Amino acid sequence: MAARAPLLLALLCACVAALGPANAAAGRKMVGVYELKAGDFSVSVTNWGAIITSVVLPDSNGDLADVVLGYDTIGGYVSGKSYFGALVGRVANRIANARFVLDGKVYHLFKNDGNNTLHGGHRGFSQAIWTVKEFVGGGASPYITLYYHSFDGEQGFPGDLDVYVTYQLASPYVLRVHMNATAVNKATPVNLAQHTYWNLGGEGSGDVLHNTVQLFASRYTPVDSALIPTGVVAPVAGTPYDFRAPTPVGSRIRQVSGGKAGVYGYDTNYAVDGEDGALRKVAVVRDGASGRAMELWANQPGVQFYTGNFLLDVVGKGGKVYGQYGALCLETQGFPDAVNHPDFPSQIVRPGQVYKHDMVFKFSF
Repeated sequence: MAARAPLLLALLCACVAALGPANAAAGRKMVGVYELKAGDFSVSVTNWGAIITSVVLPDSNGDLADVVLGYDTIGGYVSGKSYFGALVGRVANRIANARFVLDGKVYHLFKNDGNNTLHGGHRGFSQAIWTVKEFVGGGASPYITLYYHSFDGEQGFPGDLDVYVTYQLASPYVLRVHMNATAVNKATPVNLAQHTYWNLGGEGSGDVLHNTVQLFASRYTPVDSALIPTGVVAPVAGTPYDFRAPTPVGSRIRQVSGGKAGVYGYDTNYAVDGEDGALRKVAVVRDGASGRAMELWANQPGVQFYTGNFLLDVVGKGGKVYGQYGALCLETQGFPDAVNHPDFPSQIVRPGQVYKHDMVFKFSF
């Protein structure tokens, strides 16, 4: 399989070159980059991994900047290991020991995070070519809808699954993300997440330790040394995980283990306050230097707050080098390893049922 990787990369790059301005007809399964534009607000998406490759918007002085980490070419996303901008699945986050039991049957998954499965395995949805079903790049409400068929047994997961994601711009400065997945013939866990790395000061502008974050979550799921939940849902009060009031990212970061000896930072699932399934406010991020702010709403039970603990000299757009804490992620999701914790909100979708995941990003400056 490893020997085929350079060939795959070459073929993908050839597809991108052939596509030109990325205005292929709907349904064509080539790899391209598609821009959604509304005035001075634009979002670019590729159908490789359903990845958000850029989000450009003004700061308080009207100066434009791209506020998400990424690469200059599709090839960077193919070979990259950080999941920049990707839609991850079939099950985002970690599954302990790469196994689970469903309806009395044991399923063994591909291990790609030590002894565990991370973000769907080594060939999860972030490493697939999605089909462009609809694309409207301009007008009052630009959008793109992408589709992926995940086959029975892919990375060890049961059943065929039809997956859609729509990225849509709304004014003023709103990005909507709608994900849905239908189980075709077998019960299966489904937990999709959007894995964009945000730096509101502009990608490559330095770390985000000075950003303030507010999380509308009074509980979190503590983890073991392998970042697997212990099964407890604990209060954040009195801990360095408490972001109920706006708090600088770096204020207590060295009190939090990042998952490896000598590494500090947040890689933490929070239980979002409010009614599960209801669209509700999840987080607010502010960058004082640029004046930009981002408000996130979603309908999922959890949100993974990640502070780029393992970003170590990653060469990104324009040759910029992304260092540790160079961005943060806010990945709304079901709880990690829920398939092995019956007390966590269920992620099982049965034949004919539809999984739905909505996110709304509201930007201001």
